[in-house]
Amino acid sequence: MKLSELFENVPDVEVKSLMADSRKKRPDSIFFCVKGMMFDGHQFVEQAIANGAIVIVHSEPIEHMHDDITYIKVRDVVAAFNKVADAFYGHPSRKMLMYGVTGTNGKSSIACIIRDIMNEFQPTGYVGTISIEYGSVKLPPLLTTPDIDDLHGILRDMVDAGMKCCALEASSIGIEQGRVDAIDFDVAIFTNLTHDHLDYHGNMQNYFMAKKKLFDNLKPEAVAITNVDDSYGLKITGNCPCRVVTYGIDHDADYRASNIQLLKDRTRFTLQAAGMEYEIETNLVAKFNIYNVLAAIAALNLKGISITQMMPLLKDIHQIEGRMQRINEGQPFNILVDFAHTPDGIEKVCQYASAITPKGKRIIAITGSAGKRDTIKRPVFGQILDKYCDMIILTEDDPRNENPREIAEQIASGIKDTNYVIILDRYDAIHEAIDLADPNDTIIILGKGDEKFIYREFGREPYEGDDTIAREVLKKYYFSEEDKNEAE
Repeated sequence: MKLSELFENVPDVEVKSLMADSRKKRPDSIFFCVKGMMFDGHQFVEQAIANGAIVIVHSEPIEHMHDDITYIKVRDVVAAFNKVADAFYGHPSRKMLMYGVTGTNGKSSIACIIRDIMNEFQPTGYVGTISIEYGSVKLPPLLTTPDIDDLHGILRDMVDAGMKCCALEASSIGIEQGRVDAIDFDVAIFTNLTHDHLDYHGNMQNYFMAKKKLFDNLKPEAVAITNVDDSYGLKITGNCPCRVVTYGIDHDADYRASNIQLLKDRTRFTLQAAGMEYEIETNLVAKFNIYNVLAAIAALNLKGISITQMMPLLKDIHQIEGRMQRINEGQPFNILVDFAHTPDGIEKVCQYASAITPKGKRIIAITGSAGKRDTIKRPVFGQILDKYCDMIILTEDDPRNENPREIAEQIASGIKDTNYVIILDRYDAIHEAIDLADPNDTIIILGKGDEKFIYREFGREPYEGDDTIAREVLKKYYFSEEDKNEAE
């Protein structure tokens, strides 16, 4: 593409790629001097040039300027990056029906439900914490909300692959850093707001304002869908320039669930919408998943899919990896794997575990807390687990460059009455829980969900995954011992 197609009053040179990370080799690229959390791109201009940049977009003065390099000074580098990336990749978000999902918990579940059901009607992609998926393509995740260049490139690939819709998770950090500023959202969904990412945002007000930007910037033709039961639900759409639609359980809403039945392997409820009632059944479990299903139903219904068309599909939604994922290898106790890594998320999983565990049986929890992330919530984790669980195993969870034992001890400081043990190796921790479990007990494995890596000091290290390990331990150890006992 010619640079003159992206900027005014510039040389007519050919550019082949965009660059924000100066370490990556990108021949004939435009380098954007983005100021990040830790580094300022202005400091790495020379490295970017060495790796192929022929155009530098900057907001601060550049000390050493090369004659054969084009320098473009702008007021806001991130705004310029968004505008250029959108144009460079051919405005891909304008060519698909774009669903954006934001909130502390539930983003992945709602986006995946939308993707799975919408796929029955039109080819639909997904970008988020779990993966990047479209058509037959499944790629590992980058960030929950990828960086500007990566995100527009992914959406372009989706358009080229024939996708007509995309469900995108919009994280608070991604919104705050302007990664979705040029995305043409048709529907935006708010799930809830609870304690998370305060190491980045500083306080709940800043966290709320970051999320709110997504709704403030919607086009008039878009639809904002919000959880009316959450204390932030109506506040977040207060200045929204488009139509606002609500969902909930406890308060009157456009899409409301009542007559709820929470079962071990499915959920039933009555949906009230537009003056009609529908008997909904889904294989997703726990009360919080009713909110996720309501949000997805509203989003799909408002864009042309009737509730009666959805009803048979809701009965058998694909297992959402690492989100209340039931591990069933024939063992006589429950095992649930969940991504819960916030106080609210952990409490909701514990509440569901309490609901399905018979009186006199135990809840055994395995959890940790990520290193270099929001340390003040660690004792709160301990308090919540202490309230609901009968045995707690504290283990590692993305320790980064923190000591995992010290992290576990900080969680343990909130535990007053429940027995706990620290087993730092996550495989050994899961093995121990399965070894301890009696019939009808419930094991909850929290924090990692579907992730196949652990962040350590040197970066990502491959990890089998909580679900894989649980199945492996059941097959290798639990049933082999059971078979041995039967033989004796």
